[in-house]
Amino acid sequence: MDSRLKEILDNSKSVVFFGGAGVSTESNIPDFRSEKGLYHAQQEYGCSPEEILSRTFFDNHTETFFDYYKKNLIYLDAEPNKAHKALAYLEKQGKLKAVVTQNIDGLHQKAGNTKVYELHGSVLRNYCMDCGKFYDVGYIMDEENCRKGVPHCKECGGIVKPDVVLYEEALDDDCVTGAIEAISQADTLIIGGTSLVVYPAAGLIRYFSGNNLVLINKQPTPQDKNADLVINDSIGKVMEITE
Repeated sequence: MDSRLKEILDNSKSVVFFGGAGVSTESNIPDFRSEKGLYHAQQEYGCSPEEILSRTFFDNHTETFFDYYKKNLIYLDAEPNKAHKALAYLEKQGKLKAVVTQNIDGLHQKAGNTKVYELHGSVLRNYCMDCGKFYDVGYIMDEENCRKGVPHCKECGGIVKPDVVLYEEALDDDCVTGAIEAISQADTLIIGGTSLVVYPAAGLIRYFSGNNLVLINKQPTPQDKNADLVINDSIGKVMEITE
């Protein structure tokens, strides 16, 4: 672990981690917002990822939505990387109180974190839009449960929607409230793998009033000037626990 970060953590009692796509890319999950992801979506679907992953597109072009979604957002073989494992370690040590994430892959829980606020939901959860019955990701990936690629409920026949927040949809109130409470009570906030430009999630930083704001991202962010420590490097490399 970076020595400067370690010193801050050694003197912290209540740490919260806020993470974005850069945490998942080190587990070989591509960022659909990247230049490559944008190019791919335009070439194959004639739309941007933001258009395809909108509620309007889901409602009006459900088959195309699921074709893109299953191919580009679900990576069932992905494993937690060094950053995920470091955060799980910090929770076991009693330092880390919560993880707030913009990612939808469930890797923080897979690594061992128990207090995770998933701002944008999770690909691992899916629910029938008619009766509310929940299904795991395996159900929607099984073509036997789908008609033209669209998963349907085995109880009532309704469309099964991923429990992810699409563009044009609001974040879950309880999740946001929990994240705000955790951030506001932290003495150290580590922000990693995010450019802090996706709102409203990026706006949560304003609720932090603790001692140490740490930013770890390969590229500069709009909040660098307000941070106590800025590290422009791989988050896995920076946070790796070597002891």
